[in-house]
Amino acid sequence: MKIDAPAMNPKVDAYIAKAQPFAQPILTHLRELVHKASPDVEEEIKWGMPSFVLRGVILGHIAAFKQHCSAGFWGPEMRAVLEADGLQSDGGMGSLGRIASLKDLPPDKVLLGYYRQAAVFIDSGQRTKSFARGPKKTRPAPEVPAELAAALKKNKTAAKVFAEFTASAQREYSEWIAEAKRPETKEKRVAQAVEWIAEGKQRNWKYQNC
Repeated sequence: MKIDAPAMNPKVDAYIAKAQPFAQPILTHLRELVHKASPDVEEEIKWGMPSFVLRGVILGHIAAFKQHCSAGFWGPEMRAVLEADGLQSDGGMGSLGRIASLKDLPPDKVLLGYYRQAAVFIDSGQRTKSFARGPKKTRPAPEVPAELAAALKKNKTAAKVFAEFTASAQREYSEWIAEAKRPETKEKRVAQAVEWIAEGKQRNWKYQNC
């Protein structure tokens, strides 16, 4: 099975060369099948593993461990295909479970079909992202301690700066003051906070330019 040289990434060559002897033929074989199924696929190292990328979207990955290898197909579409065929596995950090030898792999014809199907999902536009991110959770606006709110009312400059801070920056000050257990500690923190805020400084300003 011949692969055009430009498709091969030297970093993947190095990864395979460093793998355990039992793993090298498995990784090499899977790599060849991917390229045969989708000649346009590109190789990258992502999260320390050889990954196969098509049009900017991860098609799948391979990985080697001390006693087994894994091969993963990315995307819910391929997961559904594999589950329908009874092949999807959640063990071994891959779709096909723990692979200790070439005998543990499905027949080449079957694997080629899966890799081609994975490529079709990307080429057709059905898959446009390597993985779907859930909606970003927004935290509610911080509850400003009464002591800080009262002090800010007495300092217009600090009040204006604080109002322009991000919710995260406001929360850092609010939590710092709310965490004070003794009244005198809280009083000192409020005074310090108002001073820093009036100067446009966030709670951890000392570390922001380190």
